[in-house]
Amino acid sequence: MNTKFLMISSAIFLGVIGIILTFMPDETIKFLSSNPDRIVLLILQLTGALYIGFAALNWMARGNIIGGVYSRPIAMGNFAHFFVGAMALIKFVSSVPGSTIIWIVVIIYIIYAIWFGIVMFNHPAIKGNNPPSA
Repeated sequence: MNTKFLMISSAIFLGVIGIILTFMPDETIKFLSSNPDRIVLLILQLTGALYIGFAALNWMARGNIIGGVYSRPIAMGNFAHFFVGAMALIKFVSSVPGSTIIWIVVIIYIIYAIWFGIVMFNHPAIKGNNPPSA
């Protein structure tokens, strides 16, 4: 499976969220209809930094073989992030009526969780009959 598109698209998705949370935490918290408390703004900015770091990791690994034993930590980190994030988002939207944007994020998280799960638990296709040399 060619994972280049997966890594590029997830890097862009995570990078956009990271930039929004890092540089526009006031606007984000107001959009979510919450009170802009200083500690909440700090947590949003730190979360944005995490997203930017993950986006940079995915962008830099876009040319690597991902899956099986190849780049397993990258695949596992992405799978864990998107799977746990999808579960938290599903729990949130099932108890609180959410906006359309939150539902879109939920669907994107579910898609990436499934996609990284497939990559994580399947061996990548090797071109030709010769296994890669160590």
